Amino acid sequence: MTSAMTSISRRTAGTLMSAAMIALTRAAAPLPAAAQTYPNRPLHLIVNFAPGGAGDIIGRIVGDRLAAVLHQSVVVENRSGAGGTIGARDVVNATPDGYTLSVAQTPEISINPYFMRDAGYDPLKDLQPIALAGVVPLALVVPAKSTYASASEWVAALRAHEALTFASAGVGTPGHLAGEMLKLKLDDKLVHVPYKGAGPALSDIAGGQVGFFFSAYPSAVPLTGSGRIRLLAVSTAKRAPAAPDIPTVAEITGMPDFDFKLWVGFFGPRGLPMPIANKLNAAINTIISEPATMARLRAIGATITPLSIDQFADFVRADIARYRAIIDRANLRLE
Repeated sequence: MTSAMTSISRRTAGTLMSAAMIALTRAAAPLPAAAQTYPNRPLHLIVNFAPGGAGDIIGRIVGDRLAAVLHQSVVVENRSGAGGTIGARDVVNATPDGYTLSVAQTPEISINPYFMRDAGYDPLKDLQPIALAGVVPLALVVPAKSTYASASEWVAALRAHEALTFASAGVGTPGHLAGEMLKLKLDDKLVHVPYKGAGPALSDIAGGQVGFFFSAYPSAVPLTGSGRIRLLAVSTAKRAPAAPDIPTVAEITGMPDFDFKLWVGFFGPRGLPMPIANKLNAAINTIISEPATMARLRAIGATITPLSIDQFADFVRADIARYRAIIDRANLRLE
């Protein structure tokens, strides 16, 4: 080895040793006072859609237990509108102290910031990922009195280019994009009818005012059980564990790339101190791993996968890339 190479190696080794010492010093450093006492007042969880949707249901299930785990009150608020972006903006603009958090879903994170002309925030820059709470399939539902008694009859109507209406929980939701994909591939006469959340959309589906709806599975379960709506298929690539006898849209249409689902996760404003983010991540992962909570979430069709903050951030980036590709492919933009 030459003297020059030896010198470089020594410098490199010195640099690595210095980096290691800095990391050890930071790890050993005491937590900031705010993080040590967090939380010392009530937390506010902002659900970005109306009551009755997947985010509302899962947010309240986790929020109930979060109050017990953190020994502090947790208030859940619904701030719906503009495809979930109104509530998301409120959290983006909140003080990054861990007391105002977003119970966010696919629309306001992965879709609308790239679908709308100006959502008012960039989820990759303005929000701090904290934890993934659950992933649920979408349920293709029709009114109980619909003439489509089966998924095959519904597909036949699409292939015949019947002028059907389809509801969504809001512009830019996965259910909206699922309907637009069907319009692109099977029936160019489909008409989109957006609502401000799953609850109002399901109410009109039950009343027969709209032709079909890709509802988050948890929201549809109570009405299918009571016989007010009919579940024809699920929108995921594979059959849902909660409904193994129900076919997928991919199966009945022959569209193998038809795969739409809804995830629910927790976010804070950018600048949230990492000790607080880590504390929240650990608490939420503990909660969703509890047998009782897991049973409640699985009963509404949710798949549970506890993720670290870094893993959740990677999950979000991959989902954004996927939906941006779908938006570009279908040439969808909200003016």
